[in-house]
Amino acid sequence: MSDKKNVDFNSIYYGLQPDLGRFRLAPNGLGWKGGRDRTTIVAAEDLKKLTWNRVARGYELRVVLRDNTVHRFDGFKNDDFDELRDAVKLLYKLPVEVKEISVKGWNWGKTEFQGSNLNFSVSNKTMFELPLEQAIGTNKPGKNEVAINFVDPGQPAPEGINPKDVDELMDITFYIPGTVAKEATDDNSVENGEEEEEVNADMVFYETVKSKLEFSQMTTENIVQFQEVLCLTPRGRYNVDMYQDFLRLRGKTYDYKILYSNIIKLFLLLKPDEVHVLFVIGLDPPLRQGQTKYPFLVFQFVREEEIDVDLNLENGNLDEKYENKLQKHYDAPTYEVVSTIFRTLTGRNVTVPGNYRSHHGANALKCSMKANEGFLYPLDKSLLFIPKPTTFIPLNEIGVVTFSRVGQSGGSSRTFDMKFNMKGGNDIQFSSINREEYANLEDYLKQKKIKIKSEGNDDAIMTYTDLADLDEDDEEDQTNFESRKKRRTDVPVSVSRDTDEEESPDEDFAPDSDSDVPEEFDSDAQGSSDNEDEDSV
Repeated sequence: MSDKKNVDFNSIYYGLQPDLGRFRLAPNGLGWKGGRDRTTIVAAEDLKKLTWNRVARGYELRVVLRDNTVHRFDGFKNDDFDELRDAVKLLYKLPVEVKEISVKGWNWGKTEFQGSNLNFSVSNKTMFELPLEQAIGTNKPGKNEVAINFVDPGQPAPEGINPKDVDELMDITFYIPGTVAKEATDDNSVENGEEEEEVNADMVFYETVKSKLEFSQMTTENIVQFQEVLCLTPRGRYNVDMYQDFLRLRGKTYDYKILYSNIIKLFLLLKPDEVHVLFVIGLDPPLRQGQTKYPFLVFQFVREEEIDVDLNLENGNLDEKYENKLQKHYDAPTYEVVSTIFRTLTGRNVTVPGNYRSHHGANALKCSMKANEGFLYPLDKSLLFIPKPTTFIPLNEIGVVTFSRVGQSGGSSRTFDMKFNMKGGNDIQFSSINREEYANLEDYLKQKKIKIKSEGNDDAIMTYTDLADLDEDDEEDQTNFESRKKRRTDVPVSVSRDTDEEESPDEDFAPDSDSDVPEEFDSDAQGSSDNEDEDSV
């Protein structure tokens, strides 16, 4: 459909938009208008190159501007080419180049960055292009590998798209072996004839992708940046850049973009050592590192550490958009500033510990979940185990709580186990809980009207901590143990004592061992980890 001045084509898509629209060529430029008043206009003097190629939705007109920005219009028919080519030549004095697409199916080729796009070609023919402005992060999952993430699992589909009707690229991984010559930083090295330094090709590719992601996010300035924040889960130090609608986590290996709409929970918890404060962020969908998913991020701050920072916000935004919930300048403990900004930007309340106190007056009790030691926080409406694996237990989903090894005769164990039988059918078990915590924990569960029951010793799980407790028993407990063993085996005392000496515990498991590396379940192991965290902070 055309008139004397303009050439129009109907049922054309623009980029990744799901809406059909009208594409028009006019003397002063070209444009596209779709549903919901969506329009795109390109001035004639900005046009640099136009190409025609086959794509999934028919044929595509690829428009490259002088600043290397790329616009794509697809949905054309093969019969439209002649009319389109003649109109472009008449109106803009530019040719329309026909590009062939590689259909060999090879998975190795050459990559080239064109503006904000990544082009992958085989035998000088384009196989596919990736719009890096749509990417949310990049990381290095392995040696010579670079992954680019586009969509988080569970992320809501764009407006107007039924996720059951379409397939969507979530992430892609490139394997980039070898080295490349590092670009000269000055002219002196070239004049002096120095040899060019070789760098890993995958690192050059990775840094280039990161720069493209950063450029695409520079349309809005960050509000504030927190540098070198210690993250316990996943482990590492990250720079946290806060924007109006999202945040970025930038580490040495991983780089993530997290929308505030994906943040569903916030916790601010004081560690039992009263030196560190934990800030926990709940995510849905979870953060991914390769095949590992992290539904919670656990950041650690030193309680006495303060920060002096100015927010990059105008006074008008502070008054209107944020309703004076934020200040222009902060000079306060770091954890207070971070939690305040997160609460305002995400619109989520920050959960803090309630009235529960452990035997030692802390907000949490020490325990183990499988092979991992950590702290269990009984909160007003839930329980939270941190740091790894971070486990959230809503009180309204608990069916019954079962205690094991609480009333063992002889007092041989100083710890007990606790198992949560959830209404959904799964069980969550914690072990190596100090016996002194039982009374306060039982009162907490009774106040929350949660059913409690106790099991016998048959289902008890013996841990390394319990072995250490057995070795620390006094002589009277040891005599009672030998007497019981004598009655069971009907062996004379002298023979029983010889057997005990032959079957003494392995020295590797002795809690008083002089080993430089403590066992994972030894009581000293956690203290070593805490010291490392304090030094790293």
